[in-house]
Amino acid sequence: MVVCHQLSPASQTVAPEIDLHVKVNYFEVFIRDTGVNKYYTITELTREFGVSTRTLRFYEDEGLIHPERRGRTRLFRAADRRLIQEILRGRRIGFTIAEIREIIQVYKEPPGEIGQLKLLMKRVDVKRDELRQKRKDIDDTLSELDNVEEACLTRLAEIGVGT
Repeated sequence: MVVCHQLSPASQTVAPEIDLHVKVNYFEVFIRDTGVNKYYTITELTREFGVSTRTLRFYEDEGLIHPERRGRTRLFRAADRRLIQEILRGRRIGFTIAEIREIIQVYKEPPGEIGQLKLLMKRVDVKRDELRQKRKDIDDTLSELDNVEEACLTRLAEIGVGT
């Protein structure tokens, strides 16, 4: 609470506004701390998930998350936080934004969670196959590099150059 000293009539007119602001902020912090209608700021989420504010704004622009707006401030609900967590998880395993959007959308519309889970299983199978192919390609490339290295060492030995 702001204490108002009687310095001038001007300070008395400003103090109620400051007092109101402090009370409102205190109330918002109290609500956040007790978990009732908990909101997260963009800064809190960027620190928690290790992403930039630009990333979260991008997800908002793509329609993946829908934070509330209070003026220019974005306030994220617990549901937005969970979505961000799932979006980042999807990105880590290689899903595109379009694939993530489709999975989220399936959840929101019929057949709901069952459809979402079935779609997710299909996407996981496809992603797994892609990763297995990439692993095979990498193994083949490493084998070819081993062959090139061996050929170089053999040729260097033939011409009498030591390694």
